[in-house]
Amino acid sequence: MTATASDPQTTWIDTSDAPEPHFVGDRLAHWAATTPDAECFSYLGRSWTYAETHERVRRLTGALAGLGIGRGGTVSFLDKNHPACVELSLAAGDLGAANAIINFRLAGDEIDYALNDSGATVLVVGTELMPTIEAIRDRLTHVQHVIEVTPEGGDSDPYEQLLAGAEPMERPADVSPEDTCLVMYSSGTTGRPKGVMLSHRNMVSHTINAHDGWGFEPGDKSMVAMPLFHVGGSSYVLFGLHDGVPSVMTRDPDGMSLAGAIMAGANRTFLVPAVLAQVLQSGPDAVKLFGALKTYTYGAAPMPPPLLRAAMEAWPDTDFMQVYGLTEVAGVVTHLMPDEHRTAIPDGHPERLVSAGRAVPGVEIRIVDPGTLEDVATGEPGEVWLRTPQMFQGYLNKPEATAEVITPDGWFRSGDLGRLDADGFLFVEDRLKDMIISGGENIYSPEVERVLAEHPAVMEVAIIGVPDDTWGESVKAVVSFHEGQSATEQELIDYCREHLAHYKCPRSIDVLELLPRNPTGKILKRELRQPYWDGRERQVN
Repeated sequence: MTATASDPQTTWIDTSDAPEPHFVGDRLAHWAATTPDAECFSYLGRSWTYAETHERVRRLTGALAGLGIGRGGTVSFLDKNHPACVELSLAAGDLGAANAIINFRLAGDEIDYALNDSGATVLVVGTELMPTIEAIRDRLTHVQHVIEVTPEGGDSDPYEQLLAGAEPMERPADVSPEDTCLVMYSSGTTGRPKGVMLSHRNMVSHTINAHDGWGFEPGDKSMVAMPLFHVGGSSYVLFGLHDGVPSVMTRDPDGMSLAGAIMAGANRTFLVPAVLAQVLQSGPDAVKLFGALKTYTYGAAPMPPPLLRAAMEAWPDTDFMQVYGLTEVAGVVTHLMPDEHRTAIPDGHPERLVSAGRAVPGVEIRIVDPGTLEDVATGEPGEVWLRTPQMFQGYLNKPEATAEVITPDGWFRSGDLGRLDADGFLFVEDRLKDMIISGGENIYSPEVERVLAEHPAVMEVAIIGVPDDTWGESVKAVVSFHEGQSATEQELIDYCREHLAHYKCPRSIDVLELLPRNPTGKILKRELRQPYWDGRERQVN
């Protein structure tokens, strides 16, 4: 079955006088010229106007050029959320270069793989992460310049010193909207992360296509709390820049930081469902404070239905919007709009609350039988295929992997299993890839299996996702041991933590004498998952 975009809905702020953007930095330049004194960013007690932010980006553009960055080059950012990451993306983009944003939660050997794969020659790294970089510095084969950035800034901050000593520079004429401006690392089914190359055209198309429902009114502030290494952070931050409204950025997505942002006036945000669960469990004061949000958009992981119902009851005046997307399409491709949340049950369609909504403008969806590659009938499950100007340029240094997911006629094979109802609502029900989504983080089981299989006691291992009412899913390992060998659950978990980021490591481990296999020898993960998912309202939670 094929679906096209849902009807556009109202945009609150009129940006009709703003020129159509072609590069990710175009709207920043526009607002710097037309509303120079308006607030652009605030962060940890500091704030910058649109004119100041634009000047900083122009100076950083000049500084990067002086460090040898030009069209086709790569820089990289490694830190928690910081406006410097956005500035680096915009400045690199103005040079026709890309910012490879690295997940700060990765272990050292994962970080050096991503940095080396990206080819980054300039690395901006947060103070907290400097010890990690120093430990692997001799393994970073391309990095020529390491620039430290501190959370608080100031005259002694090396990043600030770099900007202060640089000459402002405008975008060269030969830079193209088709140039890669972001590389987002998404773990791959081979056990190594893949660099997703996103162009200016991809990111601008996403900002425009996915804009409906995120809209701002005069006086609004956008809370940027999703990690910028996640496409949900780096795509969402562009909405505030597009509409010319202030963005309040938090360094961490913890309760205290979010509460501080709301008290500073932030009233529209995008977060993972796990954050909402934590708020509801934090008592009446927290629930009342979060009631100030006009819009709570959630995605990157499914919302457990009991949690969504509780949230809608707790905040009757808040607009809820669910989004579904992938890094390879620059973020959002479907949305379940606020009115569809509130009317689903009265209209006799309660099942739509667990749907991912309908296609945003500019996105086509097909549901395809993965075996025959033919479209399936309405309501039947198949692989979700997408076609949109948002679609990435390919996986960095991996042409074979790119060819596996992009068809000759321009469709992206998502690897997700879903179905479309008669009105075009998408239900994402399972994943063809063995991906686990825990708290909005994508975790690929082969990556964890690759590590755990190295433990001397482990004969075979399968990593599965099991339901978790807070995080959506949590990681479980099912193992069998070599004859005469054994290990405790904690020993195996600790072993994983030596080699992987903690969020990827199993939280629980089952031991079986033999893992179930089909006649060809493939481990039957569905059989392992079934006892944990039986009776759930949604098969992927």
